[in-house]
Amino acid sequence: MTRAISLHQVSKSYTRGFRVVDRLSLDIEPGEFLVLLGPSGCGKSTVLRMIAGLEEIDEGELLLDGEWSNDLLPADRHMAMVFQNFALYPSMTSRDNIGFPLRIESPGENPRARVDATARMLGIEDLLDRFPAQLSGGERQRVAMGRAIARHPTAFLMDEPLSNLDAKLRNHLRAEISALTRKLGVTTVYVTHDQAEAMSLGDRVAVLRGGVLQQVGTPRSVYALPRNVFVAAFIGTPRINLLRGLVRAPLDGAMTVSLGKQYLRLPEPLSLDHQLLRVQQGREVIVGLRSEAVRIASPATARPGEVHITGLVEHVEFQGHEVLVHFNTGSQPAVVPDLEAPRPVPPVRRRRRDAGTVLERLRGRAGALRAGPVVTLEHPADAAADLAPPEGRLPGDLIVRTTPDIDLRHGMQVPLLVDIAHLFVFDQHGDRICPAPARLPDLDE
Repeated sequence: MTRAISLHQVSKSYTRGFRVVDRLSLDIEPGEFLVLLGPSGCGKSTVLRMIAGLEEIDEGELLLDGEWSNDLLPADRHMAMVFQNFALYPSMTSRDNIGFPLRIESPGENPRARVDATARMLGIEDLLDRFPAQLSGGERQRVAMGRAIARHPTAFLMDEPLSNLDAKLRNHLRAEISALTRKLGVTTVYVTHDQAEAMSLGDRVAVLRGGVLQQVGTPRSVYALPRNVFVAAFIGTPRINLLRGLVRAPLDGAMTVSLGKQYLRLPEPLSLDHQLLRVQQGREVIVGLRSEAVRIASPATARPGEVHITGLVEHVEFQGHEVLVHFNTGSQPAVVPDLEAPRPVPPVRRRRRDAGTVLERLRGRAGALRAGPVVTLEHPADAAADLAPPEGRLPGDLIVRTTPDIDLRHGMQVPLLVDIAHLFVFDQHGDRICPAPARLPDLDE
């Protein structure tokens, strides 16, 4: 079965051989809405431009409907692109902007009928005689989408089309885009750094980091079983709690994961996932807990599979329909770098005899960022050290989502129950070890 769009081991390099896209392989089904998600500078827009033919592919191959298309001209790919900055001609009315590509493709035909049909579909009939300067941001984006739709393309390529709009309008247009693309049944590749957009729009989400594909799957599977700690931290609001932990598996006692002065005692008999943690005995790990995996309750009300810890209230965020409570549990957070725009490495001045060492160090750092998550653990060698934060530091290491009827104030000590069934454990390289990685394909199907 042929795919609408297939990328096989595609790479793209710019100056000095730095790969902005590194051996990316991805198949997009006909009619699918796929979202390319990642932080700024991760290569997602470059992937979109390679599909459109606006960037050359250095390595690998692009297949469109099963045919090799690396050198196919952009005009021959029959795709329509919607840009972040609308890209409307200021001297043309909305009607002329929508009809312009139709006049280029078929100079002898009158595009009025297709323009009117597109305007009715988008509800912008009353905007056709206005110029872009007379339109709001949302109206301009609808006109830009109309220009793409009127062409009847084989695929839509959208490069962060909503990022210049206010939050309320983004939410409204997000629903319109979802309904419109499903109605048209056109393959859509959508680029965004907003994980809320990705989760609400995409049939599947492809997460990129440093030009490398980290994980691809349904929004549910990517959220429920992230392949590594970077995906876990990038997907979800509020961001997942990531804490330093130490696995202890004595022969004559219960297995625990220490979190500073507190610990999570794993229920017995151990599940198959928890049995895999035995090989981590005495090693530092990263513990991941979603905000909904912890609830405020006394030990007496614990359900099967819940374990008790305590937390000190540092901050309370009232959201109206819910409350986010920041607790200090005495744990130490694990820091995932590169969640935002990558920072350039500053030039390092060294004597000539050290140049090779410095170069190798920089190469290793860049390679690590591209290859996969690197998690910063403070004092990683001192595994038995007290993990409580220094005096005067207010980390709020654990965020818990709760209902607005619970009245909490700064400084209160509160009992918490952790649902061990929703516990994530990652190794020091950021790879998920619990739940077992073998379970990942089950949710992706």
